[in-house]
Amino acid sequence: MGLFDFMRSDKKKEQAEKAAQKAAEQVQQQAADAPAPPSAMPADTGTKYTDAAAATKAAAERMAAAAPPKAAPAPPAPPVARPAPHTPTPASAAHKAVPAAPMPAAKPAPKPQRTYTVRSGDSLSAIARRELGNEGRWRELYAMNKGVIGSNPDMIHPGMKLTLPN
Repeated sequence: MGLFDFMRSDKKKEQAEKAAQKAAEQVQQQAADAPAPPSAMPADTGTKYTDAAAATKAAAERMAAAAPPKAAPAPPAPPVARPAPHTPTPASAAHKAVPAAPMPAAKPAPKPQRTYTVRSGDSLSAIARRELGNEGRWRELYAMNKGVIGSNPDMIHPGMKLTLPN
């Protein structure tokens, strides 16, 4: 906090204190100017709490006098008879209104997996280029056939049957 910020905060504190003091003076002035409310309590025991209680009581009496007279309470309504809950049966209309769930469409027969038998001189990238049209798909070919090829994708042998992706 800089020096000017500190001075500014002091000014704000002073202004707040002056405003609070002025408000307190206004409240005291209004209390002195207002006529004392009629009270059933003796004047010598009047504290701010008894004055507040007397003011509340007087306000309640004024509100009660200004309120319209109450009408006689209405007789209670007779209880409504409710039918017993109904359990639908297979022959009831409620059961017939629900349509049957549609049968799932028959899945087309799966296409037979294409296979390739490794020949002498083949590599996964050469097979991918020739069979899949893109030699970059050799990783996909290896991932599908890792169980056949093993952990080294460069070790393919003639006669291995590889499954080709669609």
